[in-house]
Amino acid sequence: MTAALVGAGSAALIKILLAEDQGMMRGALALLLGLEEDMEVVAQVAEGDEIVPVALKIRPDVAVLDIELPRRSGLDAAAELRTQLPDCKVLIVTTFSRPGYLRRAMEVGAMGFLSKDGPVDQLAASIRRVLNGESVIDPSLAAAALSAGPSPLTAREREVLAAGLGGATVADIAAKLWLSESTVRNYLSSAIGKTGARNRTEAARIADERGWL
Repeated sequence: MTAALVGAGSAALIKILLAEDQGMMRGALALLLGLEEDMEVVAQVAEGDEIVPVALKIRPDVAVLDIELPRRSGLDAAAELRTQLPDCKVLIVTTFSRPGYLRRAMEVGAMGFLSKDGPVDQLAASIRRVLNGESVIDPSLAAAALSAGPSPLTAREREVLAAGLGGATVADIAAKLWLSESTVRNYLSSAIGKTGARNRTEAARIADERGWL
């Protein structure tokens, strides 16, 4: 485990878990947030599958999660945090303006959704706001999501497309998801039609670019 745990501080401080795979970015954010008088970064993780185990151990007030993480996405981890540690508020940060990401973040219970391009004082202010139960959404990301509309894919269609990323065969997808090959083909055909793609590879690419997977 590459998680770095920090000694517990004053109970009055906002305890923050920070998940970011780029070491320089993670260190800079931790340093800057640590300068806030009411905040303490009590854990830093670099991989998505570390988020929930570390959160259950240190019980942060707020989890600041990147979306694109090795081994598990920040969105998947946020969904599990919602059930395993409901008192922990989740704030998603991303460099990607894929409209589907915002909708999915809200679906899994994230209270905030910000661009990494914003100033750190905006992040600090957003952490305080989500801790108080407010929703904080970057206006430009919200506008992009509204203009794009909701994902046309069902949960199963997303799952089948995602399982096929990397060139998996229909048989591979069927075995992984415990489905028949004919069922997998039906889901793929439906997803291809909904995305306007020519084949399942293109459908997966389009869905991924729009943040639907």
